[in-house]
Amino acid sequence: MSPRPLLVAVFLVVGVGPASGQVIPIRTVPVFQSQQFDLFPSLTMAMGGVSLALQDSLLDPITNPAKGVRIGSTRLFAAPGLYRVEERAGSGRTLPLGVLGRSGTWFGGLALAVQGLALGERFGFERAIACPGCADRGLDPSRPDRAHENRYVFAMVGKVFPGAGISVGGSVSWAGLNGIQSVDQLYAGAARIKPDGDAVDFRVGALKAWGEGHSASALLVHNRFGVTQSVLYLDPIWDPGTQTQSQRARIEDNVERSRTWGLQLEYVHPLGAPGWRMGWIATTNLKSHPEIPTYRIPDVVQSIWGDPGNSEAFNVGVGIARMRGGSTLGADLIYEPIWSHTWADAGRPTETAQGTTIPPGGKTVENWFRFSNAVVRLGFSQEFSYDESKAMAIRLGLSAHSINYSMSQKDHVQATDRALRAGWVEWTPTWGFSFRFPGWELQYRGSVMGTEILKIRGDDVTVTEPGGGGNILAPITGSLNLNGLRVTTHQFSVSVPIR
Repeated sequence: MSPRPLLVAVFLVVGVGPASGQVIPIRTVPVFQSQQFDLFPSLTMAMGGVSLALQDSLLDPITNPAKGVRIGSTRLFAAPGLYRVEERAGSGRTLPLGVLGRSGTWFGGLALAVQGLALGERFGFERAIACPGCADRGLDPSRPDRAHENRYVFAMVGKVFPGAGISVGGSVSWAGLNGIQSVDQLYAGAARIKPDGDAVDFRVGALKAWGEGHSASALLVHNRFGVTQSVLYLDPIWDPGTQTQSQRARIEDNVERSRTWGLQLEYVHPLGAPGWRMGWIATTNLKSHPEIPTYRIPDVVQSIWGDPGNSEAFNVGVGIARMRGGSTLGADLIYEPIWSHTWADAGRPTETAQGTTIPPGGKTVENWFRFSNAVVRLGFSQEFSYDESKAMAIRLGLSAHSINYSMSQKDHVQATDRALRAGWVEWTPTWGFSFRFPGWELQYRGSVMGTEILKIRGDDVTVTEPGGGGNILAPITGSLNLNGLRVTTHQFSVSVPIR
């Protein structure tokens, strides 16, 4: 490992399917990837994702398997969806098919999904070059980058104990990943990028319901993510014999692995006024990052690398909703404090600016991150009923995710300290409608996610110990918004009761 100082560490935690705050993502750059894993139908996602005081009969059994007790009749569903990143920076199409059902005191579900991704059109044709190892990794610099295919599997089972008013359930999700959206923004100058790996998500939940509108639930989550990203660079070389410039292929295999243990507690209760409900949530995540990839991000820093790291992420939130006369209003407010510690290991004995030596495996650079994030969601829906079996509804919403963090860095090689502050807000307006008929239901939802950069500021670097060698690093300059791309998402879902 090079002793070059680490300016900003970047680590992305990708969950399988909608996490609903149960697996808290950590991001130090505004790269959008959540839409890739937004697979399943939902009522409240069209209302800005408002969920703390509202039930979502379509999505709740996916996020917490114990809530499968709320499944009514057994039904088949299909939820084709697509998203597109502006400026031809990528797109994806997904087709999930599944079934949810209940028989007596047992309930369960199974879903499969196939997804095709395009990582943008910036990868054009390259003339044929010798590339040892490219074929083994699925890389071909002489052809346009083909679409990447991902596969997803979800299974859930649970049981209700009517006398106690308690239900329990477990679920497992698996994703085979051959493409990850927006990963091309993390490797400046790459000719091809080929991810290969998988993600697994295990969940065990319990739900207690009593009285009218009172419920409490607990969920234990274990998430494992492991992907190797084979990155092809075409380095220019000068041939003095022929006086010509050519290209030489170079492949970097970047491994990303993370492990997450999470616990989430929820409580929902009615208020004194008719139709009003309030919900509370508390979540904790303990994360380990055994391996963090080597990133090269334009306009931020040309080389970002990291070895291991650990994180503790939390959220606490409150939601309120009113349901009356076919109309529903809801709002959520969530606060997310996160602490992370990452470091770089010396691969060989490394001499410091003070004349000491860091042994192999010792820390050359350490980074401490402190996040103070917030989520605000607002949503509205209105249902128009024609009779007991026919109805139409419209839904509107807006969510804002504010991400703010500070970084404190200590470079043990150069004996310097460094600080950085950065932040942005992700705005997501949402909309949707639904139709219910005697034999089937149709849902549509759409959203547009965009970023507003708040700040990026690097503080002055100081030599922390006498005789530091005088190697003073300049503060980071440039844009943090990675071109400020917006992502537009559409999803249609059809549900058919079968008994």
